[in-house]
Amino acid sequence: MANKVKFGLSGVVVAPITYGANNSITYGTIFSIPGAVNLTLDQAGDTTDFYADNTKYFTTSANQGYTGTLEMALVNDDFKTKILGMTVDTNGVLCENKDDEIKDFALGFIINGDSKKTKYWFLQVSAQRPSVASQTIETAKTPITETLNIVAAARITDGQVKFSCEEGKAAYDTFFTQVYQTEVSE
Repeated sequence: MANKVKFGLSGVVVAPITYGANNSITYGTIFSIPGAVNLTLDQAGDTTDFYADNTKYFTTSANQGYTGTLEMALVNDDFKTKILGMTVDTNGVLCENKDDEIKDFALGFIINGDSKKTKYWFLQVSAQRPSVASQTIETAKTPITETLNIVAAARITDGQVKFSCEEGKAAYDTFFTQVYQTEVSE
């Protein structure tokens, strides 16, 4: 049975990207970022209409990937060091420097459905540092989340943007053991 609705977000994983000769991409070791709260990725790219014969004759659209936010309970230190380029000194202090180099990464996550879960990989993602915020405790302790602004672009090597795999498909169980690769048939 196919899903009728989707809900839930869990299992966020990240694989750092290393660029090689001719913009080749190597994905590093996958690690998790627990505490997924919300993910919003809006399509990027414009649609262009062409008119002829007194009507809309042709429409084309440019797929420029997605832009949006990933809200987490907390962005963990693994992400801050392996992706955002921060360092930890000999005293265990997390250090942010103006010259930290932010790495691109692949982003994976799971969205539940009423029938099946679906796993996703976005293949070439960039992120900005999260803001620092908190608030005083009033009558209740309300958790403050951290949000990453992200851009999921088309992979520079082949134009692929994302892969998704529904529970029950052959690749589902191993979908997060490495960043999924495929030969797309035409």
